[in-house]
Amino acid sequence: MINQDVLDDLESRQPEILEWLKSFLRIPSVSADPSFEQGMHDARRFLLDRLERMGLANVQLLEGGGEPAVYGEWTGAPGKPTLMIYGHYDVQPADPVELWATPPFEPTVVDGRIYGRGTSDVKGSTTIALEVIASFLAVQGSCPVNVKVFLEGEEETGSPSLRALAARHRELLKADAVISADGGRASPSVPTVNTGARGVAQLEVRLRTASKDLHSGRYGGAVRNAVHEMARLAASLHRADGAVAVDGFYDQALAPTIRQRTDTAAFPYDEAAFFADVQGLAHGEPAYSARERVTLRPSLDVNGLWGGHTGSGLKTIIPCEASAKITARVVEGQGAGEVIQAVLRHLQARCPPGCRLEVVTVGEGSPASTIPPDHPLVRAAEAVLQRETGREAIHVRLGATVPVTSLLKETLGIATLMFGYNLPDEDVHAPNEFFRLKSMRDGAKAWALLLSELGNYPPASFASRELKH
Repeated sequence: MINQDVLDDLESRQPEILEWLKSFLRIPSVSADPSFEQGMHDARRFLLDRLERMGLANVQLLEGGGEPAVYGEWTGAPGKPTLMIYGHYDVQPADPVELWATPPFEPTVVDGRIYGRGTSDVKGSTTIALEVIASFLAVQGSCPVNVKVFLEGEEETGSPSLRALAARHRELLKADAVISADGGRASPSVPTVNTGARGVAQLEVRLRTASKDLHSGRYGGAVRNAVHEMARLAASLHRADGAVAVDGFYDQALAPTIRQRTDTAAFPYDEAAFFADVQGLAHGEPAYSARERVTLRPSLDVNGLWGGHTGSGLKTIIPCEASAKITARVVEGQGAGEVIQAVLRHLQARCPPGCRLEVVTVGEGSPASTIPPDHPLVRAAEAVLQRETGREAIHVRLGATVPVTSLLKETLGIATLMFGYNLPDEDVHAPNEFFRLKSMRDGAKAWALLLSELGNYPPASFASRELKH
């Protein structure tokens, strides 16, 4: 059982915790923009100081060739599991700044919400995780489990050096499992446990049809137009109903389990509202519901297609060059690299004779991640949510990608439970991002209960296990 004094301490310190979060949010730690290098440095120093004051040992920066990660540990619970606590300190750029109602790096509290870049993704939930550990150490001098805090600085740029960093510091990062502050709740009212996420791969191609742009009066109707040809190639990627037309695209995709489809059907979901909210139109594999299509099935999307004159006014040319950016979201069983190569082969096979299709970039990204429903992390989270809500939690999956989950499984052989407390409507990556103050309280209690519950599991119970299909 958890020490009630720990929960009381977390509740009494909510004003103090909020002020610390505000200080964290004021640091513009934008990893994608080199002009924010000082902000990245300041965020690291800020976190190193907090970990030291919490009483963690071995506090240091871990280098992997990119932005360093912040690390600290408490390993004073022999015989108890060792859990890596993951978060990230980098945030998305604030652009377009003019669309913010309040300054993006000056946190502002309005109607029970704190606004600012990084509030929801993911400084709010990272703060919850850190302050729970701080309360355990301050109140009872120990934690229910051994903890290794790992705060990444490149999540918002796809974690490019995480694999190298984990390999370089493999011994230091050894743990039985990971609890991630990233990857939030699916609903404010329905208890959910996140059991996985789709993976992602990227491709950019460029098509050329001539040596230069041509006058449409002199050449129109006689030569191929690069934008027309790229549009045809892009359109060939899907069938009329929205299913992917690339040969082999679905071959390795494992079919959803009965449990996954049952849980997906049980989750309260207004499909009509899903489309109406964005004034969008239904499209995709007809055999699956919209929610199944965005969480349990792979997808392929053209993210950008351009060429020719895109400035103001008219320019009567036939473009000689056009480009496209494409991403694939992959599910369990699929190799992200294999899928994107199949897409590339599809485009090459359909490129008209005489046209040149050039590969600009191929990014194999990261595979899908899945945690089995009987894993101790899942069972502990279910127990906590049952206690707090009186309802059985529904298992859900993310349609988006959280690279750390698959990368840590690949490099360290450990599973990750995403236990963030942000919600889907909090304008992540957009202007006016916010985080609910209620989530600070609810999350702090849930994290404390989760660590306490996990202390009841022997380390051997976390051994790798596979999802049964």
